[in-house]
Amino acid sequence: MTLTMSKGFRPKKALLKRIKITGKGKMLRRQTRLNHFNAKDSGKNTRRKRKESLITRSDKKALRQLLPI
Repeated sequence: MTLTMSKGFRPKKALLKRIKITGKGKMLRRQTRLNHFNAKDSGKNTRRKRKESLITRSDKKALRQLLPI
């Protein structure tokens, strides 16, 4: 008889590095399209991209299964 050990729940560390969870439980993420080719963007667009954006309710449900929340 062989005995197998289960590892249990292991949170996704890569996801923890990419999102921020506020005190009230909201999830924030970094804006997309910010790496390169930004010279052609307007100043208004560039300033808007500096802020973090909320993760939608439907995505939040899927992400909670990967996190230790």
